[in-house]
Amino acid sequence: MAQAPSPLTFTVRRNPPELIVPAKPTPRELKPLSDIDDQEGFRFHVRLIHIYQQNPKMGNKNPASVIREALAKVLVFYYPFAGRLKEGPGRKLMVDCSGQGVLFIEAEADVTLKQFGAEIRPPFPCKDELLYDVPGSSGILDSPLMLIQVTRLLCGGFILVVRFNHTMSDAFGYVQFMKALSEMANGASSPTILSVWQRELLCARDPPRVTCTHREYDELPDKDGVIITPDDMECMSFFFGPAQISAIRRFVPTNIKRCSTFDMLTACLWRCRTIALQPNPKDEMRMIVIVNARSKFNPPIPIGYYGNVFAHSVAISKARDLCNKPLGHALELVMRAKSEVTEEYMKSVADLMVIRGRPRLTNVGYIVSDVKRNGLLEIDFGWGKAVYAGPDFQVSSSFTRYINKKGESGILVPIWLPGVAMKRFVEELNNLLAPDNKDHVIPEHLTTISKL
Repeated sequence: MAQAPSPLTFTVRRNPPELIVPAKPTPRELKPLSDIDDQEGFRFHVRLIHIYQQNPKMGNKNPASVIREALAKVLVFYYPFAGRLKEGPGRKLMVDCSGQGVLFIEAEADVTLKQFGAEIRPPFPCKDELLYDVPGSSGILDSPLMLIQVTRLLCGGFILVVRFNHTMSDAFGYVQFMKALSEMANGASSPTILSVWQRELLCARDPPRVTCTHREYDELPDKDGVIITPDDMECMSFFFGPAQISAIRRFVPTNIKRCSTFDMLTACLWRCRTIALQPNPKDEMRMIVIVNARSKFNPPIPIGYYGNVFAHSVAISKARDLCNKPLGHALELVMRAKSEVTEEYMKSVADLMVIRGRPRLTNVGYIVSDVKRNGLLEIDFGWGKAVYAGPDFQVSSSFTRYINKKGESGILVPIWLPGVAMKRFVEELNNLLAPDNKDHVIPEHLTTISKL
């Protein structure tokens, strides 16, 4: 079910980075971001990994050349990505659509996909080799908004890694851009879905007014080491196929049996993770769930809008309740938190950003997101569907769609925890999934928290 880090090492040879500019002239203008886009917590770069097998039908075509050419074409439609961010009054972010381009690197690695193991999943070895951090490229202001590296492998497959500035797009918007890129790579003259800017739709009202409670922006002290930094953690990936999902559903109360698989798994991981961390039983434990709010708006957010349209809903429970109460306790809290995200909630977030000077997201809690339906695996540049596609986050877990070596379709979830806690997490999860565990009795060695 879980996979530990691979010891694989390899060498990557890179061509010098180059700037890819739009294939045709594009408007030179200043385009303000929305007040959802330019909040402090989104001012970082997101990295996503796409892995493709060799395809004999593509002959000797170079995937880097195909993607490079398609990139110039798609930037005509998504020309803000070729610009640079500037700050205006009140630190308001706007894109200077200068057409300076996005960074692109072509590389080769002396490794095959088979050497990554029977199942290709995070954590990936040599991640920094698969995306070279070009000096000066990782800033927020006056830096390229996107960096792409295509690394060809000895087997004919390739690894595409994309890093983009989160203020420009969320996961939904990113997939829209990548689908457009793949369409251009396959010969289209324009994307099926045309890009829509209209960031004013998610700007603060005049006057701004906070109408909802936003626990996601609470300023909290780190009591008892609840905050875990990436340096303290190790990563393992967990696959949840039909058998594992059915096993967990045994513990879902009858009145909420129709809950989504994402909600159920989120509650399960929250509970197992808390047991593994062994916090003070009085501590508040937070699960922060990323909710795509596009469907909440009336009239709807336009098709083609690629800005950020999501909220961080927060479920909170005392540690002792999470560990000692049935799974339904955590599940109901997750479902209730998600239901609070409405159109008014999103408008309230935008207003809060302006009133409070764009506060950061709270650093206490664990963040989960659902990208399994975003179509990442289906992005095809001519070599077929990806064998793996997903974000590379070090402090959160993204649920991605995954097909294991048995051909089973399921959900892959990377988990980051300190080493000792990871062992307890695996034990607790295995106990939960055991066929003979009908009541989910926590083993004696995992009940330390309830006795503190």
